[in-house]
Amino acid sequence: MNNEQLYLDTLDWIHGLSRFGMKPGLERMEAMLEKLGNPHRQVNYVHIAGTNGKGSTAAILASIYTAAGYKTGLYTSPYLLSFTNRMAINGCDIDPGDLVELVRRVRPVVEEVTADDRYGQPTEFEVVTVLALTYFARQKVDLVVLEVGLGGRLDATNVVTPLLSIITNVDLEHTEVLGHTVEEVAFEKAGIIKKGTPILTASEDQKVLRVIKEKALSLDAPLYSLFSPQENSNCKINRPVFEDLIINDQGQSFAYNGLNRSYKNLITPLRGRYQIYNAVTALAAAELLEDKGLMVEEEAVRRGLAEMIWPGRLELLKNSPKLVIDGAHNPAAIKHLAEAIPEYFSFKHLILVFGIMADKDALAMMSAILPLVDRVIFTRASIPRAANPSLLLKMALVQLQFNSEKALVIEDVGAALEEALHKAGPEDLVLVTGSFYTVSDARAYWFQPVK
Repeated sequence: MNNEQLYLDTLDWIHGLSRFGMKPGLERMEAMLEKLGNPHRQVNYVHIAGTNGKGSTAAILASIYTAAGYKTGLYTSPYLLSFTNRMAINGCDIDPGDLVELVRRVRPVVEEVTADDRYGQPTEFEVVTVLALTYFARQKVDLVVLEVGLGGRLDATNVVTPLLSIITNVDLEHTEVLGHTVEEVAFEKAGIIKKGTPILTASEDQKVLRVIKEKALSLDAPLYSLFSPQENSNCKINRPVFEDLIINDQGQSFAYNGLNRSYKNLITPLRGRYQIYNAVTALAAAELLEDKGLMVEEEAVRRGLAEMIWPGRLELLKNSPKLVIDGAHNPAAIKHLAEAIPEYFSFKHLILVFGIMADKDALAMMSAILPLVDRVIFTRASIPRAANPSLLLKMALVQLQFNSEKALVIEDVGAALEEALHKAGPEDLVLVTGSFYTVSDARAYWFQPVK
């Protein structure tokens, strides 16, 4: 069997695992990791939860530590182009051959735990997390920036004891799992806080902050609140923590005033005002990690910000007409996207290619973006969880009174993108959004090899 087939078979096995476990909890994770020698106890971590921005914050922080010369791991989800995007070291995805070898080592443990009635079948995300934790330990990385998959308290990543925990922000999401109020969602995300471990948050919601503060106090965890200083937190960073924002075609620049450090004219290729919040969170995290012995010089901060690559976030693929892709996948993210599009791009008409997952709040997402749109094409990402685009169309027409002559369904993402570009004039903007899976399909189609 050739190497490519081995890799494909490996992916088939991973994707063949169930999405949800029969029994909630971390017992399966702990059992698998113990049988593998507890690799998660051999590495330093930063653990990041949040409704939005956690992936970008993780990528920025990892880029800074890579620029500083540390061997830095990054674990994120979902992947954008290839499964190997999920785990990277110093900006390089895991090699497919290394993934095959990892699965060969881990699979017997998974099967052993599955056969034990105490645990039940591990989920795909649990197994992928075990693979990542094992990979980073075997590679002897200096630091892993670990993104939570869903929630925090019962998330598979919550087996680690990090140097620093981060909660970027909290909004309603996955309500069927995490709860129907922001306080309930915040409780789940605050579950990553560990005894005595510093917790940094960029949330501005006072209801959320009360939950995080209560959890931090109960565990004697120093609380650092970026945008709303809290009584009894160990530090207070008064507004503005960033200023002098300048937007240009290549990205944006800003000044940072933090705990002990200030930087002028920091440059990031990421677009969107919310990405500055993510950058500020990463910069504050880097300051806090100095207390753990992970020192970073200003040059590495600047280079890590300026050189980071994080596709699928307000990414401009074409100029005339403009083609922008963004993985906004919940109401809060779509709202930020709707605010950013007219601020960061000039255009005559906006044509939307829109595909979401079936478990998302479709009405709230469409209500945030459709008022900006001149034409919309509903589509379906190549994943079983994708929402039926015909149902999205019906919702837009009936509940939002969108013009039926300006809306249609094209199931295939690539074909939908082609139609949008065909309809667009040279001064128009085509936006693909709604899910990272939709964006992944669009990006793969756009960069497909010329035949």
